[in-house]
Amino acid sequence: MKLHIRHETRYDFDAPVPFGLQQLRKTPKSFRNQNIVSWRTKISGGRKELTFEDYHRNTVELISFELNTRSISLISEGVVEVENTHGVLGRHEGSTPLWLFKRSTPQTMPGKGVADVVGALPTGKPLEQMHALSERIRTQVAYEVGSSHPGWSAEDALRAGCGVCQDHAHIFVTCARQIGVPARYVSGYLMMNETELQDATHAWAEVHLDGLGWVGFDVSNGISPDDRYVRVATGLDYSQSAPVIGNRIGTAGEQLTVQLQVAQQ
Repeated sequence: MKLHIRHETRYDFDAPVPFGLQQLRKTPKSFRNQNIVSWRTKISGGRKELTFEDYHRNTVELISFELNTRSISLISEGVVEVENTHGVLGRHEGSTPLWLFKRSTPQTMPGKGVADVVGALPTGKPLEQMHALSERIRTQVAYEVGSSHPGWSAEDALRAGCGVCQDHAHIFVTCARQIGVPARYVSGYLMMNETELQDATHAWAEVHLDGLGWVGFDVSNGISPDDRYVRVATGLDYSQSAPVIGNRIGTAGEQLTVQLQVAQQ
């Protein structure tokens, strides 16, 4: 399936901003089941300083602000062809060792909530256990838009009993690592059935299982990713795969607007 994607991130400031830097991770990955037909980034109010690949093999664009800018617009757009592999991506690639994906971060630090989830899982084959984990999280933590904070950890979402796709992914990777399974956070695009227009990217998780390699799980939708999903960036948690991160000089207030369109070409 070929998907056309247009992702605009816009910041409007109430005072001139003398300087700022942002890292964009909005370019989809080229992988076995995913081919980038075309992709470009258009910038207004800033300029691209360089492009590099981080240690998770994410494409990162470093954007600087124009002097005393009042707004900056970052539009990423292109066409991606995706093959449905039912969530199975295969062997691990790159120089990053698999043991790194068992490492905890502040947002994926296990506590009592994670211990309770893991303790209630049935024994069985690893793939079956991961499906059971996904279903348990989806049942225990209700999906509610606007119910969580971007800085929440897996334990925060478990205590609240609600969250969004970011929280579901954090809980899943934290529990998988607690069992001893390498796991990573994934940010990307999802073509929805009911609408082309969205206000945020999507998030899911991947685990590395013997005999299969990396396998994806979208807890929020209760499925493994198919050809409606476009993988953009991976990391140990959200902070390493966020679409836009950065900082700026000054005390100006800002208004963030995100417009995202994903449609079959």
